[in-house]
Amino acid sequence: MAKKTLTAEDQNLFRETIGKVRAITNDKIQLNTDIKPKPYPKPLAADNTIHLNRAIIAEPEKMGLEDSMSFIAPGIQNTVLKKLRRGFFGVDAEIDLHGLTSKAAKDQLLHFLNSCVTSGYRCVHIVHGKGYRSPDNHPVLKNNLNLWLRQFANVQAFCSPPAKHGGTGAVFVLLQLTEKYSHYDESEF
Repeated sequence: MAKKTLTAEDQNLFRETIGKVRAITNDKIQLNTDIKPKPYPKPLAADNTIHLNRAIIAEPEKMGLEDSMSFIAPGIQNTVLKKLRRGFFGVDAEIDLHGLTSKAAKDQLLHFLNSCVTSGYRCVHIVHGKGYRSPDNHPVLKNNLNLWLRQFANVQAFCSPPAKHGGTGAVFVLLQLTEKYSHYDESEF
């Protein structure tokens, strides 16, 4: 690299721009130990299971590969389930769980549902797969999801969607609106 030569005018302009400089005599920094930073608490891990209702009286019966799921919470009209099945509610969020273990799927599902409820989402689409690789033609994730969604307190209804949205390998879930968002969709029912 060639050394760049500056004219006297450029050197004067540089010195005027920089201003007064002084030589550093000590390159050590003295730390002031009198002022310590305030400690802050370590954030707690979010407990995603707080919305699960453990008091399910009877487990739903086991489902096969091509069985469709449907559930409606007590107090919800049957027309809501029909509207959900037809795609009346627009899908706000989606998650794909197939290929995961039961524990990983449950963790991701609960985290997903909790974030959807706090975001004010009304309808979500969950892909769980049909379970073709499951033993004895009893899909593991599908059956677990059928139980977990029934236990989740903010789930009002769920059903298998039409074939173009995954059919028996997916589910539409209608979530209860939190109080923060409840004034938006109450007129639909």
